[in-house]
Amino acid sequence: MTEPLRQPDTAQPPAFGGRIRELRRKAGLTLQTLADQAGISVGFLSQVERDKATPSLGTLASLASALGVEIDVFVAAPKLADSVTRASERVRFAIADSSLGYERVSTTLPGGQLTSLIVHVPKGYRSEIVSHVGEELLLILDGTIRQTLGDAELILHAGDSLHFMGDTPHSFANIGDGPARMLWTGTSPRLIGRSPERP
Repeated sequence: MTEPLRQPDTAQPPAFGGRIRELRRKAGLTLQTLADQAGISVGFLSQVERDKATPSLGTLASLASALGVEIDVFVAAPKLADSVTRASERVRFAIADSSLGYERVSTTLPGGQLTSLIVHVPKGYRSEIVSHVGEELLLILDGTIRQTLGDAELILHAGDSLHFMGDTPHSFANIGDGPARMLWTGTSPRLIGRSPERP
């Protein structure tokens, strides 16, 4: 049975634009500077700060990295105690009012660089354009995804994969007849959680 989509447990309200704006001002960054560092447009960042738009988890991680904070400041994602994730036990979660759903596949390892997620993409979804440091590897599990990478557009079907550097502006869209699923694996910035403290 499919787990119901649920919000991550957090004491903060879903809207976090004000928190981003507060951290940006505390860091002495302009909207343009933070947008440039996070690899997004200043217009989109302005909408996020006014809670008029919801960033994807990747964009939220880029903003956290640019602000010098952990993504946990914005969202408390499920944390797993060991290095095994069971398909029947992974909990789907979402970020604020985003229509994307996520399942965490990777775990938190001391010094680990990889984050891996199964991303549930509803029919018709189109992401914002982003760029950031690190590598990304996509494997389409179900459905049809159009991946834009710089000036190129690639149509990816179930079983297709794409490996690229994140500093190339990129976006994706579900152009299939139904929901899609893709396995996303990447390096910096870490998407979920911080490494555990050493004893």
